[in-house]
Amino acid sequence: MPPFGSARGRRIRALAILTCLLSVLVVTVSATLRLSGAGLGCADWPGCYGAILAGVPHAPWEGARLVHRIVATLALLAGILLAWRCWRPQPLQPAARYATLLLALMLFLSILGVWSADPRMALVNFLNLVGGLGLVTFSWRVAITAEPSQMLERGGGGRLCRVALVLLTLTVVLGALVGARYAAVGCSTLPDCQGVWWPAPHGFLALNPFVRLAGPAAPGDAGAAALHLLHRYAAVLAVLLFAVVALRLRKVSRARNAALAVLTLLILESGIGVLTVVSGFSLWLGVAHNVGAALLLAAAASLMHSVRQ
Repeated sequence: MPPFGSARGRRIRALAILTCLLSVLVVTVSATLRLSGAGLGCADWPGCYGAILAGVPHAPWEGARLVHRIVATLALLAGILLAWRCWRPQPLQPAARYATLLLALMLFLSILGVWSADPRMALVNFLNLVGGLGLVTFSWRVAITAEPSQMLERGGGGRLCRVALVLLTLTVVLGALVGARYAAVGCSTLPDCQGVWWPAPHGFLALNPFVRLAGPAAPGDAGAAALHLLHRYAAVLAVLLFAVVALRLRKVSRARNAALAVLTLLILESGIGVLTVVSGFSLWLGVAHNVGAALLLAAAASLMHSVRQ
């Protein structure tokens, strides 16, 4: 492994940060396409999802799909170069492993695009959503592991931190299911969901992504209510757990700062989610909520890295 602060490590880190920024842009444009109704196949719907979010018929920017393809292509080229730089002339671990996973995910999403023309396939929607978040996470992991850090003093929140990270991942997955099933407008009240505080037994069927959708979820839909309530409760528990984790890591500066970053982003993300509902599902707040999830997972990767050292 090259010495700490090597020129190769700095170049790989810079390239990884560039790839991460391109990945964030891919997530942003993808969310805009999906939520505005500019995605392929939108004309087949009874009404575009974007029209429901905005409350009026929405005319998306015609160049949005072209921008998405250009940015995605640039991200793929950066990912290929990043993997090459991490493996040659000798592997730079663990950055090379993360760069390989990043490239594999990019290629998988490229192939998945063949089925993305039909927005009624919930599983394809879900994989696209989660995959976009994974692009940001893996590229950021390359960035934080490209230059080996000095060993840090361990804190006392390792196990609890892992539980909090699992809960955070569950929160994001539930949010992705809300988007994949076009269920955002199915729950337009806070903190309850159209008068419901706990999912109905048959509402848990919405956790199954292997369905072909007939259209966006209507307000009061049991499945939409289940996804929203589970997503909200998981987010509240995650905030509480990360607050405890930050407190337990208070004597380990880098881990504590990473935990505080996750906690801050999680609170901001929750606030954006609340504003999205209160605003009547503003299109741009919905996009911001998607981008916030990607940044949140990147911060979580930094926390995991610092705690494991």
